[in-house]
Amino acid sequence: MAQATAPPRPRFDDGAADTRPASRRRSQAPAAHVFLAPWLIGMIALTVGPMLASLYLSFTDYGLFTGPKWVGLANYRYMLEDDQFLASIGVTLKFVLIGAPLKLAAALAVALLLNRDRRGAGLYRAAFYAPSLLGASVSVALVWRSLFATDGFTDKTLGSLGIHLGGFTDNPDYALYPLITLTVWQFGAPMVIFLAGLKQIPKELYEAASLDGASRLRTFVSVTLPMLTPVLFFNLVLEIIHSFQSFTSAFVISSGTGGPSDSTLLYSLYLYKQAFSNFHMGYASAMAWVLLVIIAAVTALVFRTSRMWVHYGQEEAS
Repeated sequence: MAQATAPPRPRFDDGAADTRPASRRRSQAPAAHVFLAPWLIGMIALTVGPMLASLYLSFTDYGLFTGPKWVGLANYRYMLEDDQFLASIGVTLKFVLIGAPLKLAAALAVALLLNRDRRGAGLYRAAFYAPSLLGASVSVALVWRSLFATDGFTDKTLGSLGIHLGGFTDNPDYALYPLITLTVWQFGAPMVIFLAGLKQIPKELYEAASLDGASRLRTFVSVTLPMLTPVLFFNLVLEIIHSFQSFTSAFVISSGTGGPSDSTLLYSLYLYKQAFSNFHMGYASAMAWVLLVIIAAVTALVFRTSRMWVHYGQEEAS
């Protein structure tokens, strides 16, 4: 009796195997290089090249109209003695720590309201998203400056209620808050991302919570928020990076001066002043690399702490 042979083991490939002849694949390689060439040229000429140039200039004394002179780490050492540089870091950290959480909170709150199926929901979503389409434009910043200036709409409204602050933009104690209010007002982009995340939460979880008698607050804390943490993490990283790079609103509202007592002197604004007002391009380049390091460090910290509060569906299932 012939011995039965085992059937061949099936192969499980992640994708379909490329059955084209090797000669044909090689013949298509030049075409791929041609299509990739514009992107490669743009990346080298517009990103990698300027970054390497700024890295070199950060170690030089370069006045824009004079040739760069090598000074080593002098620009970086001077930062520790520059009072305005240290003040800009403090203002920027305050702006990020207050503005980013408030913006995400507003975006999540509106997303929860718009997640319900109701008449005219699309119109409301478009209306709330509209400010984000304007971006950090000069026109919006000008309107914002007029609203919070001395004798502006906000000042007159508060004055009629017996609250006299003398305007926000001219008061060093309150000058930063119009900038924070402006960035919170433009919460449309994270709101759309939150809406997409809310749509992905299984309805069975809400049904189970309802059967257990959970209140709306308990359902939000135990179901919605944990399932939404990956989206919250994504929005948080984007908003932190965006907040550190904010420039236009601070420049326009403070008329490029940094506000009274440098109260609105964001890091990017001070970098601009050093580069294009004082023509200290070497020092500005060093500031740009320090900003890159700060953003990378804060982002790495957020990634590190995400292990403790970000929950993914696959991890929950395992």
